[in-house]
Amino acid sequence: MAKLRIGELLKKVREQKPVVHHITNWVTIYDCANIVKVFGASPVMAHAKEEAADMAGIASALVLNIGTLTPDLIESMIIAAKSANKKGIPVVLDVCGAGATRLRDRKSFELLNKVKINIIKGNASEVARIAGEKVATKGVDAGSVKKNPAQIAQGLAKKRGCTVVITGKEDTVADKKRVFTVRNGHSIMGHVVGTGCMAASMIGTFAAVEKDLALAAAAGLACFEIAAEIAARKAEGPGTFKERLYDAAFNLKPRTADEMHKIFQIANCKL
Repeated sequence: MAKLRIGELLKKVREQKPVVHHITNWVTIYDCANIVKVFGASPVMAHAKEEAADMAGIASALVLNIGTLTPDLIESMIIAAKSANKKGIPVVLDVCGAGATRLRDRKSFELLNKVKINIIKGNASEVARIAGEKVATKGVDAGSVKKNPAQIAQGLAKKRGCTVVITGKEDTVADKKRVFTVRNGHSIMGHVVGTGCMAASMIGTFAAVEKDLALAAAAGLACFEIAAEIAARKAEGPGTFKERLYDAAFNLKPRTADEMHKIFQIANCKL
């Protein structure tokens, strides 16, 4: 497979400046807004059910994250997602913490059953739980999963008719016909709260400008993780890394993204 030119998608994000509506994790909301902004898009964080539909109606993508979920927040997510479905914009659901509690499991499936989710994103145990596997998530950290991530992701993609993203040391992105791996990133990302939520925001940002959602997800992850690789070169620890991450994302050149990305397509994924 010829190497993907993801720099073109990065240019589209900066030229189109899409509005990316979030109903997201209160712990990491500032980080999600910042990473979307420094990459060139326009973040909006509107949680109130009274305006959720209107805000989704002016956006180019919707990102939902159940990291700090409450029943009221799920109600807002459903309202926003129905508006997004009506407009035909992509909806990303980060199933943060799925498998940790009955409430998270129940509300994840409520969202998946009541609205159209275009991209499901989570770590291995979170996505495995949504796929029906018997796993346990350690808070919002991944638990052990025996099944191959590519099998889990593509099986769920076929079942739900969507794109599925499993993040980890290597990321897996699958739709019904293809599976990609993204091998960019740096180990220091695991020492910073919020990198997983920021990854979901980047997936939404790139999905806002690219209809091929598997490609958009892979490109968004790769650009974010390339910025992390660059930031890690001179970081002294998690604090300086996070500061340098925003600068690296802001200054990332399309040519650098094309040269540094490590996106590969897996052939003949057997389910």
